[in-house]
Amino acid sequence: MHTELEHGLARLLRTLPEDGARPYDFGEFERRTRQAPIAAARARRARILAAAIVVVLAIGAAAIRFGGGAHVPAPPAVPLAADRAAALRPAVTADLGDDEGDARHWLESLPREPGVVRVGTRAAVESLEDHLAEVDDLMSSERAGPAAPARLAALQKERNQLVSSLVQVRYAETLADASR
Repeated sequence: MHTELEHGLARLLRTLPEDGARPYDFGEFERRTRQAPIAAARARRARILAAAIVVVLAIGAAAIRFGGGAHVPAPPAVPLAADRAAALRPAVTADLGDDEGDARHWLESLPREPGVVRVGTRAAVESLEDHLAEVDDLMSSERAGPAAPARLAALQKERNQLVSSLVQVRYAETLADASR
């Protein structure tokens, strides 16, 4: 079996030419050697040109994105933090007994999520809002069932304290945003 394979392979090898053609002669080798630095210089110039185009496009995109001209309107004047604090102070220091509507109105006038979020205050706000929702749910359950005025009054007092705390935390966030 091996002999047949060996004979077939030997026959194929005998049919090959004795002297294989050389890829190119020494003259061609010298010509290619002289042209190699020219091709490398062309490739280098192409890379530099491509990098320059990328830089120009990046600068153009940044100018468009961030506005680099006088045609952009000036931002509206932001009141000083002290002015904002004076304007907001009555809502924070007010007793929320029967005047919870003002605090709720002030809270609703604030943006739902501040632009810059500090994890500590955001966690406090979310915790207060969750606890407030829980108290609201308990109050709804108490009102739907048999009336227990003492329990309902205690829940209302707890809700007022939560709203007051929420107002204070959001007020602190507003002052922190104004001072930036």
